[in-house]
Amino acid sequence: MTIDGRLEKLVERHEVLTQTVELMAREIRDVKSSIEGIKGYINEIAEATARLLHIAQIHEHRITRLESEQ
Repeated sequence: MTIDGRLEKLVERHEVLTQTVELMAREIRDVKSSIEGIKGYINEIAEATARLLHIAQIHEHRITRLESEQ
């Protein structure tokens, strides 16, 4: 293979690698965006769970109090 042939093959490989890296970068941005959305959803679930726990504790305290009054 001649030097020109080798250079041409290297240029082709470089172009393919560049395209691959660009695709990967786009996919990473998409994944990051999805993760941010999931993090927000998880935070909402955590807050709702904390509120439910608080309500359950209030009810438990109330039941305990009512049972002790009888």
